[in-house]
Amino acid sequence: MLRLSPNAIEVLRTRYLRRGPDGTVEETPEALFRRVARAIASAEQRFGSAALAAEWEERFHAAMANLEFLPNSPTLMNAGRPPGQLSACFVLPIDDTLDGVFHTLHDAAMIHRTGGGTGYNFSAVHPAADRRAALEGKASDVVAVLRIFNAATDAMRRGGIRRGASMAILDADHPDITAFIDAKRDPGALRNFNLSVGVTEAFMQAVVDGGPWPLRYPSAGRVVGSVDAAPLFRSIVEAAWATGDPGLVFLDALQRANPTPAVGRIRATNPCGEVPLLPYESCTLGSINLAACLVRQGAGEVFDHERFRALVRLGVRFLDDVVEVNEYPIPELERTAKANRKIGLGVMGLAETFIRLGLPYDSPEAKRTARAIAVAMREAAEAASAELAAERGVFPNWNGSIFAPARRLRRNATLLSIAPTGTLSVIAGTTSGIEPLFGVAFTRRHVLGGRVLPEVSALFARTMEARGLEWQSLIPELAKSGSVQGLAGVPDDLAHLLRGALDLDPLDHLEMQAIFQREVDNAVSKTVNLPADVDVGTVERVYLAAFRMGLKGVTVFRYGSRREQVLSLGTRSHKESGQETASAGDAVRSRRAGAAA
Repeated sequence: MLRLSPNAIEVLRTRYLRRGPDGTVEETPEALFRRVARAIASAEQRFGSAALAAEWEERFHAAMANLEFLPNSPTLMNAGRPPGQLSACFVLPIDDTLDGVFHTLHDAAMIHRTGGGTGYNFSAVHPAADRRAALEGKASDVVAVLRIFNAATDAMRRGGIRRGASMAILDADHPDITAFIDAKRDPGALRNFNLSVGVTEAFMQAVVDGGPWPLRYPSAGRVVGSVDAAPLFRSIVEAAWATGDPGLVFLDALQRANPTPAVGRIRATNPCGEVPLLPYESCTLGSINLAACLVRQGAGEVFDHERFRALVRLGVRFLDDVVEVNEYPIPELERTAKANRKIGLGVMGLAETFIRLGLPYDSPEAKRTARAIAVAMREAAEAASAELAAERGVFPNWNGSIFAPARRLRRNATLLSIAPTGTLSVIAGTTSGIEPLFGVAFTRRHVLGGRVLPEVSALFARTMEARGLEWQSLIPELAKSGSVQGLAGVPDDLAHLLRGALDLDPLDHLEMQAIFQREVDNAVSKTVNLPADVDVGTVERVYLAAFRMGLKGVTVFRYGSRREQVLSLGTRSHKESGQETASAGDAVRSRRAGAAA
C-alpha cells in the first residue's frame, strides 16, 4: 500500500490523476504508477521481448510506488494516455524574420498544451532602434517579441492544468540588452518567463577590468555601439536584487560541455536552467529520492551507495525508454531527440538526507557526502548508458561527438541533470532537489492553480524526539516564524542542523551547486535564496563567485522581492483563495504518519 502525505495526495489528485469527461477523478495513485510503468516499459519490447517488458514494468512500478524514483511531471501525467508527450521541456529556435518568430510561437503552443515548457535565445531578434526591420519582414524589439510570447503562453494553459513556463536568454552584446534586463521590474510583467543574460568569459573579464563592451547587430555581427561593462553588469545585479531576474547563463561553459559540437552551438536552456539544449532538443528528466537510500545501522542511519547505484541504473534505462515511446508534438522534436537521446537523471531529498545523517548543510562532512553521491551517480550512469549502447546501439549522432575519438560507447549524449523537483518532492515527501530546507514550516503557493499547501518538515519532530525533547508546545511560534533559529527549547546544534535556505551563507549555496556541477554533464538548477535585507553587493558577489567556480548558470532570489512568491515562511493564519491552511501541528503529524492510498 502506498504511503503518501495528505499534500502528496492533493497534488496527485489535482494535477496528475486521470479524470473523466465530467472532471471526476477516475484513477488512484497506485493506478497512476502502474499506468506509467506499463507505458514506459513497452519500449523494452521494441528491443527485446514481451517478457522483458513485463519484467521492467514491475521494476519501474516498484521504484515509483516506493517513492524511490519519479519521472518529470509530463511523464506522470501523459504516459499511457493522450497526448502521450512525456518530456519536461524543449528549446526552440528564434530567427530574425516575422514568419520565423510566429512559426516558433505555433510550435511553442503545441508544446505547452501537452504540458511541456520552452526555452529560447532571443538574440537573433533585431533591436528596437532598427526601423528598417519591419519593412524587411524582420522581427524587431526583443521585449515586444517577449510580450507576444508571454501573452500566447498565458492563453495556452500548460496541459490544461497550469500556465506554461519558459526561459528567455539574451546575449549581453545585444543592443536591447538594457531593456531586457529591466523587463520584469513592472509587477506581473512576463510572468511566464524566467530571464537570463547570456554572458561570455570576455564579458566577465571586461567587467573585472572595467573596460568597454561592444554591442553587435544581430546576425551580421557588426559592432553598432559600446557600453562600459561594469555598469552593465551592475544593472543586471540590481534588477536581480529587485525582482529575482535576470539570472546569468555562462555561454562558454555551456559550449565546452556540448557533447555534439558538430551538430551546433548551445545557446539556450530549459526554463529552470538545468538542461542546456540545441534547437529542437528536449529534456527528459527523472529524480532519485536520496532519502529512500538511507538504511538503519545501529542507533543511526547510513547512506546505501549500492542501492543508490542500482536506482541510477534503473533511472537511466527508464529515461532512455521514455525517449523511445514519447509522442512528440512536432516532427523536428522527435528527430532531434532520437538523434541525441539526451536524458537528465538527478536527485531530490539531499537536505533530508543530510539532516537524518546529522550533517548540517554547510558542514565539511555534508559537502564530502554530496561529492561522494555525485561521483557515484556519474559513474553508475555512464556504466548504464554504455550497457544500453551495447544492447541497443549508440545514439545516432555519436560519430562526431566528444565520445567518438576515445571510442566511448554511449546510448545517450547526456545523462545527468539536477532539476528543482518542486511537485515531485511533495509527492515523494522529501526536500527539493539539492536545495536546503527552505524553512521548517512554510507555505507553497501556485502549484495548484492558486491553492496553498502548508509544508512542515517532519524532520523537526523526529530530531527533537530523538533527543527526548518536547516539541508540541513550540508549534505556535514555529507556525509564525517558519524557523527554529533562536527558538527556545531547541538546542543550538539542532537549530544549526535545521537551518533554512535564508540562514545559510550564499557561498554555501554555490559550493553545493559546484559539487554537483563537476559531475553532472548537463547543468544544475539551484536557487541562491537570500534574506530580504541583503544589499545589492551580495548579489554581485554571488554572480562573480558563480563565474569563478565554473558554474553554467546562477539564479538568486531575495525573499519578498516579488509581490507573489512560491514559498513563504510560516503557516499560521494565512488565507488565500478563500481557504485557510491547516495548522502547523496537524501538518507535522500528517507528514510523519503519511496516508494510505
